Amino acid sequence: MPASNSPPVDDLEVEIADLLNKNPNLLAKDQISAALALEGGKRVAMKYILRKLKRSRHPNKIIHKEIMPFLRLANKKQRSTPFRGLSSESPSFSKPSRPRRSSSALVQKPGATRIGLFLIRQGHGILIPCHRKDTSSSVRIDLEAFPNIPHNHVVSFRLKPDNQIHVEKILGPIDDPKTYSLMAIHSHNLPHAFTDEALNLAKKANIPVLGHRTDFRDVPLVTIDGEDARDFDDAVWATPDSDPRNPDGWRAIVAIADVAYYVQGADALDRAAYERGNSVYFADCVVPMLPEALSNELCSLKPDNDRACLAVEMIISSDGNIKSHHFKRGLMRSKARLTYNQMQGAIKGDFDDVTKPLWADVLQPLYGVYQSLLKARQKRGTLDLNVPERKIIFDDQGHVIGVKPRDRHESHQLIEELMIAANVCAAKTLLAKQTPTLFRVHDQPETTRVENLKTVLKSLKIQIPKVKAPTPPHFQSILVSVQGTPYQQLINDLVLRSQAQACYSPQNIGHFGLSLAHYCHFTSPIRRYADLIVHRGLIAALSLGEGGHDYLLETLEGIGTHISTTERTAAVAEREVNDRLMTAFLETHIGGVFEGSVVGVTGVGIFISLNDTGAQGFIPKSRLGGDFYIYDADQHQYRGQRTKKVYQLGQAVTIRLEAADLVTCSTTFSLYVERSPRKVEKRKVEKDPKKLGEEKGYSTSLAS
Repeated sequence: MPASNSPPVDDLEVEIADLLNKNPNLLAKDQISAALALEGGKRVAMKYILRKLKRSRHPNKIIHKEIMPFLRLANKKQRSTPFRGLSSESPSFSKPSRPRRSSSALVQKPGATRIGLFLIRQGHGILIPCHRKDTSSSVRIDLEAFPNIPHNHVVSFRLKPDNQIHVEKILGPIDDPKTYSLMAIHSHNLPHAFTDEALNLAKKANIPVLGHRTDFRDVPLVTIDGEDARDFDDAVWATPDSDPRNPDGWRAIVAIADVAYYVQGADALDRAAYERGNSVYFADCVVPMLPEALSNELCSLKPDNDRACLAVEMIISSDGNIKSHHFKRGLMRSKARLTYNQMQGAIKGDFDDVTKPLWADVLQPLYGVYQSLLKARQKRGTLDLNVPERKIIFDDQGHVIGVKPRDRHESHQLIEELMIAANVCAAKTLLAKQTPTLFRVHDQPETTRVENLKTVLKSLKIQIPKVKAPTPPHFQSILVSVQGTPYQQLINDLVLRSQAQACYSPQNIGHFGLSLAHYCHFTSPIRRYADLIVHRGLIAALSLGEGGHDYLLETLEGIGTHISTTERTAAVAEREVNDRLMTAFLETHIGGVFEGSVVGVTGVGIFISLNDTGAQGFIPKSRLGGDFYIYDADQHQYRGQRTKKVYQLGQAVTIRLEAADLVTCSTTFSLYVERSPRKVEKRKVEKDPKKLGEEKGYSTSLAS
């Protein structure tokens, strides 16, 4: 389960003050933002915190002399000296030889790729960093250094070893949503182009002959995925168990694409997959771990096509316990490609031409085995967080025209439970064979995070279990207690943030959130390198043919660290693209009124999350209006000194969108107060000019 790396909003002011005390050489807001990994509304809040610290005469003198110039592009002396290009034909320029006053350079680390917005203003160019972790300042440059870069376009650039800055690629206009994925790819150095060798290996691959494989082609396996899915790497089947020793039990098969057959250890495909670690899913495109010739073709379990698979056959009791399991390598032929909505419709009795003939023999048994597995899940007690997913809607030109929540049906849970069961079987098999592998581990939450959660819950007057070491059922009881209340989504987010971050490791410490002692990832080798490692381990341990591999423990340690990092990087990149898309969408609704809730309270303002889109923004304390508001850190609220009006964590609010900045990817709100029309007493006015003049004290007579 992911956990945020950014500081809790309630501690933002303390975090910044502590950072400045420990690091007196921090000179600019970008450096502070990078150090604390601030983004969106928190970057806006940082400005107000720095102003507040300046007014309070914070002991760090740097605030007085150097921090505040971040409000300007750069100091005047810096801006007056343009960078001169080496030639008009090369988009490179050298830095001036004399030292600059500010310690923040355009690029801090030689060789690092940066993302910047190129603007043309008053006959010169400006390169503005537009990634939140870029600690550089905006820089004025000579237009001759960049003769071919259009105004308002985003570029990727790099500091070369000879101290020159070289623009590598023009990514696109800042107001074009198609640019945002490219910005994330280049700013995070995501590998996105395969070598010719890897592409050729993928193109030359073929479906294996049956040989010693098990023939599953007559088994009516089906795939169930989202409507927009392009790769189908798992198929499922179930039937009632006829064994009298397993009354009301089930036989089930989970078949997974046999990626290990095509991606051999240390070949070009394997090197590419390891480097990526996982596929990256943006709202408008995918950066795949494997070439499309594999991910969308030979390793995609398309209907009525022979496909190589690695399958697990399971015997499951009526209460969801896995009585036995066996892994087999085989050939399969998917009976149908179903969507979650189709399966959900069938569960509800709403059949179509595909689901109706499959219901009795295929789909109904799948629903039955799911209900049994659900009993086991409920018995062991798991942490079921309600983290809403939203789908961004684009028009034909790629612009965002709306956001809608993704449906969460029983059909989703059905596939999820079968995948969890298969993953548990893989972990148990490798442990029994004493084969080192990578486990998906999720540690218990840190005591400090749990205590912070308790403090917030106490301020909201929410009951919490009095235990020293909370278990998943304890957290789940908190979530159940707030269902249907205005705090429901907030508490889900806070509980998620209190959890440890799941990762990959050869050391099996279990999975806290799922309440499982043995767990690994087996079901998605197309998009996760960890699953490919598990496949190779199973093939080697069970002597299932070529493609297996026995890994040394030391090797697995390094692989686990690497792919855990690539997973977190992908999550950050995906979130950045969604945030920019949301900012672009909101930019077209400046002045609009929205419903939201307070998700953070700090000494400089409050953070708001919009109900419909999930986009977040900031309301400075100065814009609360109508009173002088006092910040209560313990109660996570602002209280009006005169009106006693309260703005508290979790409170529903109506807000107006004041600003949306695509460069910094931040939004600013103000509280919306619907004003009733002022009642004006109408005064009867005499139309007789003589009487009107007499009332005003002068005569209207011509004789006067």
